Amino acid sequence: MKERKPMRKLMERFEKRFPQLFVSVYLGAFEEMTSIRQFGFWLLNRAAFSDVDVNRPNENGILIVVDVTAKTAGVTYGYSLLPYLDDESTFNALSAAHPYLIQGEFLQAIDHTIGKLETTLKKGWRRAKRNPEKVLGQIGQNPVARTKASLKGVREGNKISEPREKVEIGE
Repeated sequence: MKERKPMRKLMERFEKRFPQLFVSVYLGAFEEMTSIRQFGFWLLNRAAFSDVDVNRPNENGILIVVDVTAKTAGVTYGYSLLPYLDDESTFNALSAAHPYLIQGEFLQAIDHTIGKLETTLKKGWRRAKRNPEKVLGQIGQNPVARTKASLKGVREGNKISEPREKVEIGE
C-alpha cells in the first residue's frame, strides 16, 4: 500500500505531540463483521502492538479501524482517555473524515480523524489542567479524592476500642 509511509508519519506526528499516547490504524475488509466498534474494542484490549513503545500501554491508545470495502470506520480508545474522549467526540472526528472515506481516500480520512482527535485531546487537557478534580473525578481517576476516600475507610476501620480484659491461658 503506497499510503503506508505517509500514514506512519501521521501516527508519529501524533505520538510526538502526545508522548504518553499512541494511535494505531487497522485497515481491512470485514465482509462478515457485524461491528467494527466491537472488533476495535477487542483488538485494543488484546493486541500487543509491536511498533508501540512499552511505555505506552494499550489503555493509552487510540485505534482507528477502517473497513476498506464498506468505506466505514470506527474509533476505539483506551480507558485512560475516558476523561477526554467520548462517543460524541469520536463521532465528530469520523464525521470530518466521512467525505474522504466515501471516496476511498483513506490517508486523508485518517489525517482528518487524527486532527480532530488531537484538537479534542488538547481541549480536554486544558480543562483538566484548570480543574483536575472535576475532570478526572468524573470517572474515578482523581488521585487526591481517591486517596482521601481510601484513607478515610482505613482509618474508620481502625478506631481505638476499649481495652480488653486480659485472659490468662491455663487458669
